[in-house]
Amino acid sequence: MLPGDQTAEGNFSSVMALVLLGFSDLPNLQAFLFGLFFLIYIIILTGNGVIIIITRVDSVLQAPMSFFLANFSSLEICYVSVTLPRILLNLWTQDRSISLLSCTAQMCFFLVLGTTEAFLLVVMAYDRCVSTCNPLYYPLIMNHKMCIQLAAGAWLSGVPVQVAQTCQVFSLPFCASNQINHFFCDIPPLIKLACGDTSLNEVCVYAVSVLFAMIPFLLILGSYVKIISTILRLPSATGRSKAFSTCSSHLIVVLLFFGSVTITYLRPKSNHSARTDEMLSVFYTIVTPMFNP
Repeated sequence: MLPGDQTAEGNFSSVMALVLLGFSDLPNLQAFLFGLFFLIYIIILTGNGVIIIITRVDSVLQAPMSFFLANFSSLEICYVSVTLPRILLNLWTQDRSISLLSCTAQMCFFLVLGTTEAFLLVVMAYDRCVSTCNPLYYPLIMNHKMCIQLAAGAWLSGVPVQVAQTCQVFSLPFCASNQINHFFCDIPPLIKLACGDTSLNEVCVYAVSVLFAMIPFLLILGSYVKIISTILRLPSATGRSKAFSTCSSHLIVVLLFFGSVTITYLRPKSNHSARTDEMLSVFYTIVTPMFNP
């Protein structure tokens, strides 16, 4: 019997261990997946680490854009380190158990850092909007104090809400199983294990997703509409090309991150499937941080 297995009549509050089933249905690919994810993790750590070092030591790269990029790279390292080391451990040892406390901590940090990523992408879009549309006032608007305030707001704003949401999810009675059909502790697969009425939790998930995903995405979209309209008025084709190339990488990350997050958390519960959730999660937890460098 797996650690902490319960009967259907049991209550999850007494369980001390959970089981992450992610990728266990691919027994012949365990070694390949370990090698692939290990390589991706090294790429993410190295690429984002190099960005942080360069923006620190190169005096030319002291603009607000570089400051926010260094913050974003630091975030990506933290964000991916919440899930990937556990995935690698599970694939290497084939022991997929995780303590209740570890699962709670993993989900809490994952949600907080995911919110930080959404807000940092908004801040970066705002920075590029000001630099493109108001270049003469850019040094005055995006001064050092403003950059610190925007970065601190992005890192801290989501903490109270996501801590509360984590507590709400883990206060549910879980009576079906202790096996999470996912490769890390996330809200949708955990709610699936709950017995009783979870409608309030689902409404909260939708509300938080709109607040921390849809609204930031719309703000970024609005910023880029303004940026593109300004770029198209530039007289120089070279200037237009340079401006578009500067923004294109940011847009790719925005579309990958917000697209996969929105589908995961805003689609109806009846449409959730374990395989689809895993594939979407791979995009916003692993692929996006790999593309950042």
